[in-house]
Amino acid sequence: METDCTRAELPADGDVITPLATGTRLLHIGPHKTGTTSIQGALFEARAEMARHGVEWPAATRHPMEAVLAACARTGMMGDPAPTERHWERLLEQVRGTGRRTSVISSEFFADAPDDDTVERIVEQLGGERVHVLVTLRPLARIMPSQWQQYVQNGLRMGYEDWLEHLLRKPPYDRPTPSFWRRHRHDRLVERWARVVGAERVTVVVVDDRDRQSLMRTFEALLGLPAHLLRPIPDAANRSLTLAETEMLRNLNKEFRANELPEELYSQLVRNGAVMHMKNTCAPGPGDVKICTPQWAVEVAAGIGAEMAERIGSTGVRIVGDMSLLSAVQLSAVQQPAAGTGAVPRIAPEAAAHALYGALAAAAGAPVRHAAPAKSRTVHQTSSRELVRVLGHRCLKRLRLR
Repeated sequence: METDCTRAELPADGDVITPLATGTRLLHIGPHKTGTTSIQGALFEARAEMARHGVEWPAATRHPMEAVLAACARTGMMGDPAPTERHWERLLEQVRGTGRRTSVISSEFFADAPDDDTVERIVEQLGGERVHVLVTLRPLARIMPSQWQQYVQNGLRMGYEDWLEHLLRKPPYDRPTPSFWRRHRHDRLVERWARVVGAERVTVVVVDDRDRQSLMRTFEALLGLPAHLLRPIPDAANRSLTLAETEMLRNLNKEFRANELPEELYSQLVRNGAVMHMKNTCAPGPGDVKICTPQWAVEVAAGIGAEMAERIGSTGVRIVGDMSLLSAVQLSAVQQPAAGTGAVPRIAPEAAAHALYGALAAAAGAPVRHAAPAKSRTVHQTSSRELVRVLGHRCLKRLRLR
């Protein structure tokens, strides 16, 4: 079942957060599903105001994903163009351009750095002793359903409960998504980066889901910014899929693989076409069934969380927030399936129509292969009337050619 983590007391060390020294390069490494997209949007939106207070956002976008993937020797999302070293070099140039001013870089893909050598190279290139690493954490039971549906958006075909079985009960626990435990064995993640920069230059922030603004306030305090300068930016494209939406996509993934279609088609038509348009135009309603984690998995995740909290506490890193949240899991009354309702995950006709339309519009809007730079407007930002006109013209052109 979905989980809600509660605690009885306030964080013991959360009252006062000492700002980092001027000139620090704050490196936020995620990991995934710990509020990264929200804080990246807020930092990017406030970059001009932050600069007036001596803090720079050196990246040209809200998330320098390609640059960080290249730095970690990771491939891009399924069907996307492969990131190159030039992406990383460009980000480094922008970081160096901040001079002696404080700066902040954020990407959850830094958590995918495969080994100490990669971490050491990243830290050295970003400024060596000027780098301070920030890790944001949430309980595993909160992360698992979100991470599963994200993997499905990148081509995963395995159902949620089967995926949990492999993740939690089948050694070596690395199939079919080996990146999960590299990202979310949080004690090892903290230890890996602390070995390189030293425990005194690592801050771990435990995100409290009861207070959606707490992460913003923590970043402001660490960076020496005025309170409430950072504000959440609405982003429908970042919402999680419902169970029915995820199952629709998972079954599409099976058909896609069975027919051996090119991965470029998946990137263009499925992830950036059908799924993106559906997420931007359809908000989940009260009758939509959520992705529910079985009780056995919740309990296993809580046990792992307790073990991770203990190990992180012994590393000597600075901790902001309540570490007991990583293991204190309690079901929320509003998240428990209602007894006797027999809720069945059914995708709304409107959502299915928007998904189909998004795929058609993507097919009309660009060639399959990404030979040209991305356009300034994505498909889901273009009006339906204009997309229909473009699609019609392309269909007529192809008919004439035939």
